[in-house]
Amino acid sequence: MLLLALTYFCYFGYFGVTVPFLGVFLDGRGFTSVQIGELIAVITFVRILGPNLWAIIADKSGQTLRVMQAGCLITLLSYLLLFKVQDFWGISLAFGLVMMFWTAIAPQMETITLNAVEGDAKRYSNIRLWGSVGFIVASIVAGIFVDHSGSESILLLNTVILTGLFVMSLLIRDGKSTLVSEQVTRSIWQAALHPAFVIFIVASVLLQLSFAPYYGFFALYMRDMGYDAQQIGWLVSLGVAAEVIIFLLAGKLINRMGVKYTLIFCLLITGLRWWALALFADQPVILLLSQCIHAFSFGLAHAAAMQFIHHHFGENQKSRGQAIYVSVSFGLGGSLGSYLAGHLWQQGTGAGLTFFIAAAASVFGALLLGLVKSADMRRSTAPG
Repeated sequence: MLLLALTYFCYFGYFGVTVPFLGVFLDGRGFTSVQIGELIAVITFVRILGPNLWAIIADKSGQTLRVMQAGCLITLLSYLLLFKVQDFWGISLAFGLVMMFWTAIAPQMETITLNAVEGDAKRYSNIRLWGSVGFIVASIVAGIFVDHSGSESILLLNTVILTGLFVMSLLIRDGKSTLVSEQVTRSIWQAALHPAFVIFIVASVLLQLSFAPYYGFFALYMRDMGYDAQQIGWLVSLGVAAEVIIFLLAGKLINRMGVKYTLIFCLLITGLRWWALALFADQPVILLLSQCIHAFSFGLAHAAAMQFIHHHFGENQKSRGQAIYVSVSFGLGGSLGSYLAGHLWQQGTGAGLTFFIAAAASVFGALLLGLVKSADMRRSTAPG
């Protein structure tokens, strides 16, 4: 369990550097907000294809851990290209390669972890919270690096983190190795096309679409308001620190509220978060409170989604179930959201409108989930 926790620490440590400071890094390379939005959209679009490819390989070969290890190694090697390339398409290619192989990691890591804890929400949350700790530490360190050494310094920091992730992947062990049968291949589409899962995926797409302005432009938004990189790192870390607390409580909350109502609550309060950023980002107290909502926007929503997917798909379908979720929600939702946000942002003058649209998307996702029967989101619907 310790090795899994350290793996999550490194995995989300990479996000701790990239999420707050990718926009700052690209801005430092001279890109406009439209170019930043388009570049992030290109990077994120790869998440539509990658997870399914790797999950099919993992499920058919039964080598879930080997796929994860290969993803960690080639992600590291691809990231090193960023030290050389400078132009838009060169950076797009480098980040595209990083994301293609990065998508081999998360679905396999989640499957290995959920197998290890036998689907127990509380035990899963206790491991997953170390990812949040890694994010916090990396965000704070990255803020210090950027303030003292410039935005290019995040390349070195992420290289160290990705190296640590690869080492951790070599040390962990997968307790289950299974092969997929033809019958399971057919039945996965029954699970994927089940009305409850389809609505869940659409709501997830809307949630990730709503996150795009935050992921792409929050640091630039805060910088325009006078915050330095260290303060931005602390602001982002505050949201993830709230995640740590919610992960300790997630199992009990999900068991009490059920997956459906947990997700509805998370989507609604996320809408409130983006609305607050649109109108009151210049008010420190409201800004801090909006960051604390990240506990629900991401932490609790993610834990509930993992529970739904784990129980919805059969035993030999879990990697591909995870892949469908990642590729469609994060890939399609994230790329579409990034493209729209880039064109709406207008070097910061369209920030309010962008966050208003994000709020509307999240609330609409909650309304869609209200159409699903609670029973369809708490029982397995596919054979394993």
